[in-house]
Amino acid sequence: MKVAAIETLHCDAGWRNYSFVKLTTDDGIVGWSEYDEGFGSPGVTSAIEQLADRVVGQDVGAHERIYAELYCVTRPAAGGVVAEAMGAIENALLDAKAKRLGVPCYDLLGGKIRDRIRLYWSHCATWRINHPNFYQPAITDLDGVKSIGREVREKGFGALKTNIFIYEDGKPQGWRPGFGRPFYPELNVDKKVLRNLRMHLEALDDGAGPDVDLLLDLNFNAKTEGYVKILRAIAHFDMFWIEIDTYSAEALGYIRRKSPHPISSCETLFGIREFLPYFREQAMDVAIIDTVWNGVWQSMKIAALAEAHEVNVAPHNFYGHLCTMMNAHFAAAVPNLRIMEIDIDRLAWDAELFTHVPEIKDGHLIVPARPGWGTEPNEESLRKHPPKQHAGLDFRKR
Repeated sequence: MKVAAIETLHCDAGWRNYSFVKLTTDDGIVGWSEYDEGFGSPGVTSAIEQLADRVVGQDVGAHERIYAELYCVTRPAAGGVVAEAMGAIENALLDAKAKRLGVPCYDLLGGKIRDRIRLYWSHCATWRINHPNFYQPAITDLDGVKSIGREVREKGFGALKTNIFIYEDGKPQGWRPGFGRPFYPELNVDKKVLRNLRMHLEALDDGAGPDVDLLLDLNFNAKTEGYVKILRAIAHFDMFWIEIDTYSAEALGYIRRKSPHPISSCETLFGIREFLPYFREQAMDVAIIDTVWNGVWQSMKIAALAEAHEVNVAPHNFYGHLCTMMNAHFAAAVPNLRIMEIDIDRLAWDAELFTHVPEIKDGHLIVPARPGWGTEPNEESLRKHPPKQHAGLDFRKR
């Protein structure tokens, strides 16, 4: 079975676009993957289209050989957007191969270890604060934050993750200087940030109750000094983990040793070469792997490296339903899983874009038994929601 064609498709996803690889084989099987261009990654589509010429005509089952060849020809610029393009192609190859064999993708990964995957409700309060036009009901004060915490508990989820907010006249607004909003490149953390963070966490915790685990994502929003200040300021909370991004394994190791809470990290890294220094440093308690960026097959290698360093893993998952299913197969097969991220707040038209949506019961995702990833985009529905010209992180000059 040979690759006959590779194309990319896109659709409107509210504040961003969803993007997909459609890989067609010479016997008519279609393999799909989802990728993202709005999370700091302009140009992934162009990279996929340029790499596609080297993939067409090759054996779908030889995805390891294909990946190795693509790595060789892009070695001078390994990582980044090029790695994301390779991951998107690999994931489409896996879907096509599994469909050809009539098995779920997790069978290609060694078979599933679990039938149910524990989830945490990601961007809890965040989407309803930052994107109120798309995610309802909008959250405009601390009472709304407390209310969504209660909603998490009532819907049967045992964990939630949120972000940092500043309350001006009681109204929350996102604080993410690591992404230029506001533009504070020095990334200092002052008392106002600490005070507001405590208020936000207290409201969520009060609503969710004592049995719901609380996670906090700090992203790239501080330097080492600032992260340590935050950890000290929230030491009295019972946190499941604090998620921190930093490009220094040594700095993260220092932070972890100062932290009263478990640390998770590494969602923006590519391949075992980039993860290895963090494992050697024992810099985090949980390694977050973006299987969409890395490719699920390559992500299994990273997870094996984590296992050798006594570290559990969690997939990075804040995209569309196809990405959730791709991550579900990884999470079902990997031995050292901690928990899986998922966005519960969805767009009004999300469900119609895919043939199947994730099945969730009591805060767990039920692993599907359908061939391939277990879902694929509905092309007719994609056409009904044409992509925006600019979406996600806006790279135009402000």
